[in-house]
Amino acid sequence: MPKRVDHDQRRREIAAALCRLAGERGLEGVSLSEVAAAAGMSKGLVQHYFRNKDLMLRYATGYLRERLEQRVADRTAAATSQPRELLRAVLLALLPLDRDDRTESLVATAFLFRALQDPAVAERFREGRTLLRTALITWIEATYPSGRVAPVQEADMLLALVSGLGDAVLLGYHTPEQATAILDRQLERLDAASAAQPG
Repeated sequence: MPKRVDHDQRRREIAAALCRLAGERGLEGVSLSEVAAAAGMSKGLVQHYFRNKDLMLRYATGYLRERLEQRVADRTAAATSQPRELLRAVLLALLPLDRDDRTESLVATAFLFRALQDPAVAERFREGRTLLRTALITWIEATYPSGRVAPVQEADMLLALVSGLGDAVLLGYHTPEQATAILDRQLERLDAASAAQPG
């Protein structure tokens, strides 16, 4: 019998190879031939799935989103079921705290620059951020039901905070431990605001 091929898995393997290379030297210098070699495939097979580099890059944005969703799922599964700990786990999943996180953050940054020139990639970024913001609003509402914390504004603040902290860790301004401590201080401020007695 002929061997059955999992085409989705092949595409993910190609995207993973692209991301490994892009994490080392950015997107622009990566060729289809290099991706094929890194994926252990022929260039012709890669072109069977992606006619050109642009299509491969656009697919890879979805792969990165899947990786982020899996990281969030893993971190929340390891946390307690308390809403505050789940919110913290989600936010920590957005930071480059270990080598794999760092690689994916570097690739996401490379895609951000690509998005400035590629409307399709830019739209994928906007979709992803909207989904993340909506989820954060829900987690904040569950964590701080007192009504003394504004979920929409705090979601925007926390997203801006983790984005800035992520850049600071990548550039070596902060260690992962320092970034975690800064995030924890912000959550403690939210805890205090939620618990404050109305004046």
